[in-house]
Amino acid sequence: MGTQNCIAPGLDYIKGTHFAGSEDWTGVIVNAPGIEEFAGIVGTSQALLNVMALVRAVAATDSTVLILGETGTGKELIARALHNNSHRRGRPFVKLNCSAIPSELLESELFGHEKGAFTGALAHKIGRFEMADSGTMFLDEIGDMPLALQPKILRVLQEQEFERLGSCRTHRVSVRMIAATNRNLDEMLGRNEFRSDLYYRLNVFPIVIPPLRERREDIALLVAHFVANFAARMNKRIEHIPQETLDALISYSWPGNVRELQNLVERAAILCHDGVLPNTLRMPDSKRLFANSPVAIPAGPITAPRTFMDSQRAIILQALQRAGWAIGGPRGAASRLGLKRTTLLSKMKKLGISRPSTPPDQARVTPGCESGSAPAPGVPNGQNNLPREEHEMSAREECHELRCK
Repeated sequence: MGTQNCIAPGLDYIKGTHFAGSEDWTGVIVNAPGIEEFAGIVGTSQALLNVMALVRAVAATDSTVLILGETGTGKELIARALHNNSHRRGRPFVKLNCSAIPSELLESELFGHEKGAFTGALAHKIGRFEMADSGTMFLDEIGDMPLALQPKILRVLQEQEFERLGSCRTHRVSVRMIAATNRNLDEMLGRNEFRSDLYYRLNVFPIVIPPLRERREDIALLVAHFVANFAARMNKRIEHIPQETLDALISYSWPGNVRELQNLVERAAILCHDGVLPNTLRMPDSKRLFANSPVAIPAGPITAPRTFMDSQRAIILQALQRAGWAIGGPRGAASRLGLKRTTLLSKMKKLGISRPSTPPDQARVTPGCESGSAPAPGVPNGQNNLPREEHEMSAREECHELRCK
């Protein structure tokens, strides 16, 4: 299936077209057969071949490329293919994920800084643009770049120059820019979350990578590719992929695209013990397990709720009944529900929950605590602005706590 490009997962500064290191298992996407420039690319679908045709057309130029696609489609591999097929292929390929670095440190990462430029700048540091001089700079997740930093990126694109933090000296570079994002930049422009001038400067040659669900004919090749890799990595013999398993994988929608497929095949390889790849799509995932787990409220005759508020009301009523309508205290309903007493009172008021009237023979309580005979504790007469019903519940609660003591 072609020779897999070896990329060291911890490195982002790589010289030349190949690097002898461990494989990067987070970015494999495709293998166009017979094309050495795209070695390691798996797939023969027309959608993929169209993307490769665009890569070949623009790779030989120095034009800025904007790679668009959902998460997990392999945008970084397309960026590497652009670099490896350009006249800069013997020069550095430097990448930076804009969402992986705090915004206050991003400028220093991109442009470098001088010693003493800010607190903690104990030494001189060169930035990524300086590292990429005469090569290719790949800015991944460009949609997450802070607005305040975007004009400086625009200047590098237009003028090919910048200054380090804490320095007045202008540095000139020759850098080919490739950017990628899984966000809709057009919508971000409408919300003023991305500068229009930078967008138009980046959008010289857009390449849209199709999601895996739009090139299902590549799934069988990808599965075979991943199975071979993981079998070798885990020292296992996986000799058969059942047709029903393959059919299930092909019919799945793959919201996580190739990365999700890769992770699922790895899971299947771990569980494979008889040489036959199991269908892990049929296994219950954690979301289903948690969704079907029982609620930590004692079972009781609760009518099936029709709305979220009905569900809240039913759970609160059940907790109140189990607590004998005591709200506060270690055994009260608030403690059972994990709520503050005041929060529970507020919810009860909002949901129209009040304590049912008790028979006369059960109405005897501690003297001075009869329902409605006294204002809520700590509230002077004439200054009680809360509903009487809430004060009655509060008084009953205080009486219950006194009895518990």
